[in-house]
Amino acid sequence: MAETLTGEVLHVVPPEKLDEYDLDDDLRRLAESRYVLVCRKGGAPSLIERVRSFLLRDPIEPVTLVADADPEEGEEVTATVEATPIAGVYDVRDLR
Repeated sequence: MAETLTGEVLHVVPPEKLDEYDLDDDLRRLAESRYVLVCRKGGAPSLIERVRSFLLRDPIEPVTLVADADPEEGEEVTATVEATPIAGVYDVRDLR
C-alpha cells in the first residue's frame, strides 16, 4: 500500500558507489542501479523542534528511500512510497 512521506535528504548514495558502502545485502539488491537516499522523516526541523527533540530525548526518525532520481543533499522531498520487507526502507514510486 502506497503512502506519502516528506523528508530532508541527508545523504545520497549514487548507484555507481553502492559498493563503497556497507549496505545490507537486501538493500543492495533493491537498490541495484538506483539511488539510496537517507532522509530525516518529516522534513527539516525548526530550531524549536530540535531543542524539543533534544530535551525530550525524542530522536528525529531517519528513513531510507530507494529512488530513480537523485535530489541534492539538504533538499526537502515529498515521495509516494511503498514499504519494503526491510525495516525503515521504502521504495519510491513518485518523488517531488
